[in-house]
Amino acid sequence: MSISGVKITAAELESGVTAIRAALKTIPTSPGVYRMLDAKGAVLYVGKALNLKNRVTSYTRAAQLPERLARMVSMTRQMEIVTTASEADALLLEANYIKRMKPRFNILLRDDKSYPWIMLSENHPFPQVSKQRGKPKKDVTYWGPFASAWSVNQTLNLIQKSFLLRSCTDSEMASRTRPCLLYQIKRCSAPCVDRITQEDYRVLVAEVRQFLSGKSTHLRETLATEMAEAAQAQDYERAAMIRDRIRAFSGLQDSGVINPASLHDADIFAIWQDAGQCCVEVFFIRAGRNNGNRALFPVQTDEESQADILSAFLLQFYDSKPPPELILLNQPLSEPTLVASALSKAAGHRVEILVPQRGEKRSVVLHAEQNAREALGRRLAESAGTQHLLSETARVFRLETPPERIEVYDNSHISGRHAYGVMIVGGPEGFHRRDYRKFSIKSVLTPGDDYAMMREVMERRFRKTNDAEASRKYARMPDILLIDGGQGQYNIVRKVLEELGVEGVKLVSIAKGPDRDAGREWFFTDDQPPFQLPEKDPVLYYLQRLRDEAHRFAITTHRASRSGAIRKSELDRIEGIGPVRKKALLAHFGSARAVKQAGLAELTQAKGINMETARLVFSHFHPDTEI
Repeated sequence: MSISGVKITAAELESGVTAIRAALKTIPTSPGVYRMLDAKGAVLYVGKALNLKNRVTSYTRAAQLPERLARMVSMTRQMEIVTTASEADALLLEANYIKRMKPRFNILLRDDKSYPWIMLSENHPFPQVSKQRGKPKKDVTYWGPFASAWSVNQTLNLIQKSFLLRSCTDSEMASRTRPCLLYQIKRCSAPCVDRITQEDYRVLVAEVRQFLSGKSTHLRETLATEMAEAAQAQDYERAAMIRDRIRAFSGLQDSGVINPASLHDADIFAIWQDAGQCCVEVFFIRAGRNNGNRALFPVQTDEESQADILSAFLLQFYDSKPPPELILLNQPLSEPTLVASALSKAAGHRVEILVPQRGEKRSVVLHAEQNAREALGRRLAESAGTQHLLSETARVFRLETPPERIEVYDNSHISGRHAYGVMIVGGPEGFHRRDYRKFSIKSVLTPGDDYAMMREVMERRFRKTNDAEASRKYARMPDILLIDGGQGQYNIVRKVLEELGVEGVKLVSIAKGPDRDAGREWFFTDDQPPFQLPEKDPVLYYLQRLRDEAHRFAITTHRASRSGAIRKSELDRIEGIGPVRKKALLAHFGSARAVKQAGLAELTQAKGINMETARLVFSHFHPDTEI
């Protein structure tokens, strides 16, 4: 049997079936999740079942399996089982495992960006409105999600114009002695310098809550009445301010591509498949407003139906975010009732999944479908160009097939300090940023020894291990290994690969010429003498782009490490001084340098610093002075 050019022997297939049969002896008939693992412990596939024993038994009938599943079975050497109380629980657990473990035979949602939210702080007399990504905080109210930073920033800008809430942090507000520029351009009410009372600010906060919750009709009428009253009382400055708020408020209501009147809170998904690839377009509707849209491209979908792709997609998509009460789709799911039940259980409220056939909801879904079709068309056009470049790259380096994975390595340091090596990955779909890796250099004794640093990076990347997490992390071997350096770097990496027994990897080194001019690079590899490509060769541009991306990632990683070290205070090195005492010392003396120059008696004058702590600090800075 041959799958995608890879032959499967009868012995390999039988080994996989034997491993599954051995596991069946202890597999129960209850609902749950099963994981299929290879010889190194890496997860190949995660599945769920109402009856685990019946589902897993189907994999032992190898002759009836599709080619992809036959390949998976041939690689299986062990299985792991987790039972659950219901099939809905199994579905949720399956999605969580898939998103965390990224098995190579599952449909995968590659969505490496968190979604931004609008947040309103609750624990301050003058609450702050701002955006946030990541884990929710306590004492904060959230609205969202938004599809992109652009969409949330646009909404925040309009909220500032309409409601004049502060966006600065609590510490920034506490340190101000005069209004900032936002007050001058009428985007803040300047509570920092008492230009607005706490009672009036509470009114603005209530209006923001009202608007973001979708109760905006009454709010518009109230503002119009206040403007008329101010004009009648000849308070023209206040009337003009309210007029500007109403204008900005109107802009906020009219923003967005689609604003369906019949939808309050809903997510809209449309799937489109073509040429073995798939796109899912998602629109967020919250409080009757469009919070933006995003095109996502699940992988390993070429042999799957749209119904199965959407089912897997939704569970992974909502694994880290709450679903709304209504989800609209352009295609039905394979198990709509089960998916709706699982999402409802996870959300704590009823989630309805519909495939509308007429009316405004249908128009909205068709609009999302058109966006999905166009986004996939653009991606296919881009990948066609990339495929041509990869084919030409294969020709240049004498590979039998175009490379699917190119790993590029670079180092960055300043005189050996804050040294990092990095790996970036490119392929037919562009840069695979989820696969980027950073290596903090630990073993190099001579500062600035680039050869030793590259050796450490290569050993950590390619060292054979039985650790399942490491196997998953580096499950795929590169077709081309590209390093930034000359003959010396090439020789070091080649030696490491030989020592570790790494085979089937094309090693290439790219080095600038004597004048370090881009466009005159030299290439070093094993079966060709050093050579240069024509100055305007597209393959040269492509390899330069890969090299430059590795250089960019190395520089930003190094700078982040250096900035973190700079931000660390000398007080952090004193054992027994925690963040509270550190804050007290800095608040009293203003800087770590002033703390160092302070005497023992002066140290005890800081709030919360007793004599014992003062001795600890003084002894750290003056170890040779007797106390």
